Amino acid sequence: MGHYTLCDLVADITQNSAEAGAELVELEIRETHDEFRFTLKDNGKGMTPEELARARDPFVTDGVKHPRRKVGLGIPFLIQTAEQSGGGCSIESQKGKGTVVSAWFDMNNVDTPPVGDIPSMARSILLFAGPGEIVLRRSLKTGAGDRDYEVRKTELVEALGDLEDAESLSLMGRYLRSAETEDG
Repeated sequence: MGHYTLCDLVADITQNSAEAGAELVELEIRETHDEFRFTLKDNGKGMTPEELARARDPFVTDGVKHPRRKVGLGIPFLIQTAEQSGGGCSIESQKGKGTVVSAWFDMNNVDTPPVGDIPSMARSILLFAGPGEIVLRRSLKTGAGDRDYEVRKTELVEALGDLEDAESLSLMGRYLRSAETEDG
């Protein structure tokens, strides 16, 4: 198994939403000393109960999104990682309405991957093509420097213009890093 972080899992599942035709993707990340939890909600194409069952199966892929891939590992890998780390995962989806994915991880479990780089992950997510709005809500309650913040893609575009411009990318990265650090 390769190296990965909780941020890698969050980004992968968020990319699924961005690719599912969602106009609105909302991601909430809550972290304490004991738990890392994220909830992703989108208004994309959603899944029938049968499609959701297939999405949970690591040996099934639609062959469309990743034509060379023989298995689909995003959701199954998330479920397995959450459960092995003393956490869990729930997925609710309704065809034509969207999907809600929640996963939680015990931060004191030896099998829980490291959190990773939240600001870099956030910057990547905010650059996903497709959704007109991506909202990131972050709550960090680990003692020193507790903080809550919200970032909206539309507000960043309004303030910075083209988010893929080098200067905008740099400013967005600094902003996200300052929101994440206690002296920010």
